[in-house]
Amino acid sequence: MPTTKKSNKKARLAAPDDGDGAGDGRLLTVALPAGRIRDEAIALFARAGIDLVAADRTHAGRRLVIPVAEAGLRVLIVRDTDVPAYVEGGAADLGIAGRDVLEEQDRDLYEPLDLGIGRCRLVVAEPEDRPVDEGAHIHLRYATKFPEITRRHLQARGTVAEVIKLYGSVEIAPLVGLADRIVDLVSSGETLRQHRLREVETILEVSARLCVGRAPAKLMAERIDELVRKLARVVSAPAR
Repeated sequence: MPTTKKSNKKARLAAPDDGDGAGDGRLLTVALPAGRIRDEAIALFARAGIDLVAADRTHAGRRLVIPVAEAGLRVLIVRDTDVPAYVEGGAADLGIAGRDVLEEQDRDLYEPLDLGIGRCRLVVAEPEDRPVDEGAHIHLRYATKFPEITRRHLQARGTVAEVIKLYGSVEIAPLVGLADRIVDLVSSGETLRQHRLREVETILEVSARLCVGRAPAKLMAERIDELVRKLARVVSAPAR
């Protein structure tokens, strides 16, 4: 049986099959996030010899539940921030979610494999022409979609600040006086430059990870382990 998330989040999943579901022939359900990671994940699965083309945008259309019987999988297309909830709640056996989403929600899931896709950074940024003087003891405000990660980061640095949760674009918050700094995902940094913001520090290097629910990790361990092994081989191999 896998150890708990807190003691070993990346625990090996190959627990013995106890016959309670691993061999019943039902499709493994995978929650995929809509958007860029969906496309990158389908390409990664293809490199591993798993054909999920039926779940790509062209073939799936508006369908959100796509059986892929040939691969032994059923794919759910959900919002990226909802992937952990579907997996923890048992609606999906496993899913693909960014490290940012997993750390923000801190759900009780196993994370057996970093897939190395959807790479970006979670950074602190501020206006180029109004840098924050952290020694001035002023009331600082940070705007972000990731309040829990931001609070933990500030606490670790010993910084006292107000954290403002936003749901849309956060880049304008310093420009209109809502916040002194933002915490947001950055890839190329072009969006920050367009809004005359500069990076102050990186909080997390982010990539998408495979996450697995507690019950499937035990009851369907052999099938999940085999999937993890196939993906791990191509993740560790250079793309051609």
